[in-house]
Amino acid sequence: MAQTKVLSDLNAMVWKIEVKAGQRVNAGDTLIVLEAMKMEIPVTAPRAGVVAAVLVTEKQMVVEGEALAVLDG
Repeated sequence: MAQTKVLSDLNAMVWKIEVKAGQRVNAGDTLIVLEAMKMEIPVTAPRAGVVAAVLVTEKQMVVEGEALAVLDG
């Protein structure tokens, strides 16, 4: 099965993690909410699948292009 890495589009802080490993998601579902410059930016699933791993923790700083989660299938 193909895996898809979900990447951060910007430098930000992980404000909230909305999913956990093993959870089935649909395309467009919010996986993680980032916070940058007092704005909340949802990171959504690019396709349907199962969350294989969440690679970040809440309050963690991330950089543009960093992998936040991995989707299977």
